[in-house]
Amino acid sequence: MMRIPKKLISCSLVLILAGCGAPLTTLDTVIEQETLSQTPPPDMRKYRCSIGAHRGDSNRYTENTLNAISSAVNNNQFTFIEFDVQYTLDRKIVAYHDKTLLRLYGSFRKINSLTFDTLKEKTGNNIALYYDVMDVIGRKHINIEIKSSGDKTADKKLVDQIVQDIKQRGIAEHAMISSISADVLNYIKTVYPGQKTGQVFWIDPSTYVPFDFLTENLYNEIQDTGADYLMLHVSNLHNLKDLFKLKPKTVTLIFWNFDDKMYLVHKDPTDVVWGKSVPLNYVKHYSHSFQQFVKSKAAGVFNQ
Repeated sequence: MMRIPKKLISCSLVLILAGCGAPLTTLDTVIEQETLSQTPPPDMRKYRCSIGAHRGDSNRYTENTLNAISSAVNNNQFTFIEFDVQYTLDRKIVAYHDKTLLRLYGSFRKINSLTFDTLKEKTGNNIALYYDVMDVIGRKHINIEIKSSGDKTADKKLVDQIVQDIKQRGIAEHAMISSISADVLNYIKTVYPGQKTGQVFWIDPSTYVPFDFLTENLYNEIQDTGADYLMLHVSNLHNLKDLFKLKPKTVTLIFWNFDDKMYLVHKDPTDVVWGKSVPLNYVKHYSHSFQQFVKSKAAGVFNQ
């Protein structure tokens, strides 16, 4: 009869005590999936990362459509769903990212220059009303990105409608509102101070030039808007060391790609998905850290 080494039994028991609930992914896996060449510092490699659906399940269906949103709702890998909103000419709120139809439908016409009925015709009935998207999502955690029109009055009205709707649905805690526009975010924090917000960046001077003062400037910008989440394109993973070294505990990092993924990094116990339990996140954070420690010790036993 084969004898099981005592060390292996001990390590297995500790792993069980540490808990079986593995994170959805870890930072080193994110970097590998995003085909980036650098390796994160050892203390950062195993940070837990919650996965969001960027513009819905947009690798399987056309982004921001009801099919993409519905698929994301039914996909357990996604902790939250992101989609974009803007006005049509007749002031209907639609889920759509670009200002024009060019990239997806081959037309130079702007979304805000066409009525909703015309947009349905030009997109083969693919464009979705915001309210229909929300009906499909239900109580899933959501990130609603406001696409600024450049008209501050219209942007404020759009924010008002979104906030009113999520409050009426009783899901304000489950919603985070994001935007590239600092004006939009300042308005939300002034009028709706309890609402969680995220500031979106693509390329920033700190993306490829790892100077502390550039990363500090990035954090200063987000502190000026009061945003809770700093949302960066995955190219900013090149600046991981500074981003984590200088990150305030009041700010949580989210990385996004142009495909279908967003990654919320749980560096600190306070880095929590909006609407999730902060005390429970402390338990998950330290349980995960302990699990990684035990796994490294178990690996040492196997290698002996």
